[in-house]
Amino acid sequence: MEFSANHPILFVMVGIIIAVVLAQSVYFLLRAMKRAKELGITKKTVTSTITSSAIFTIAPAVAILLGVIVLSRDLGLAVPWLRLSVIGSLSYETIAAKNTTNALAEGISALTDAPAFVAVIWVMTISIAVGLIFVPLLTKKIQGGIIKMGTKDKKWTDVFSNAMFLGMISAFVGYVFCDVSLAFKGDFSGLIPVIVMFASALVMICLGLIATTYKIRWLTDYALPISLIYGMAIAIPVTRLLALRKGLII
Repeated sequence: MEFSANHPILFVMVGIIIAVVLAQSVYFLLRAMKRAKELGITKKTVTSTITSSAIFTIAPAVAILLGVIVLSRDLGLAVPWLRLSVIGSLSYETIAAKNTTNALAEGISALTDAPAFVAVIWVMTISIAVGLIFVPLLTKKIQGGIIKMGTKDKKWTDVFSNAMFLGMISAFVGYVFCDVSLAFKGDFSGLIPVIVMFASALVMICLGLIATTYKIRWLTDYALPISLIYGMAIAIPVTRLLALRKGLII
């Protein structure tokens, strides 16, 4: 049988897993509504809370949908649908998939070659599972240390938290700049992610300023997907200029 990353059996397996997750969501929603009734919370308040929460989940859902579209090129639709619906991150998933395919023999495609496809899935799964293991084991201890530090010096607590966040961001920023040196050899394709990052960041800053200045709350929720869409859009002409016409920068 010819391998296909969009084989129906994959959609069946993924559909079952997502159905279980959705069933859990419905279960806890019903339990929460029952508990709210026991506490005397009005039906109007509960309905309003559910409605507002559902509306504001549209923004991150758009970002997730974009991630599925990006990954579907090499991994089909089923696996990205599962990874970004249950657990996963667009920035992490794309890097893990790209690094794995680059490490494989030249000419192998994760979309058409079964061993390569399985290798990509294993790398993505094992890597993300590390967080699932470490969080319950280490989070309480780390939080306890931060709280203890905060009782002595709140300033250093903020510095420590910001340092951890910047350390995480640095890993992805380093990946963006890793191929910039290729420009000295006449290959300007390494500048594509840099330009896209700065363009997306500029849009994010502008949206943040507009939302703050004019008190547009909903814009802050949609700033991320708007920036992602703009970054993808700007990547098309930038790629044509820098990658397809080596040596030409406009």
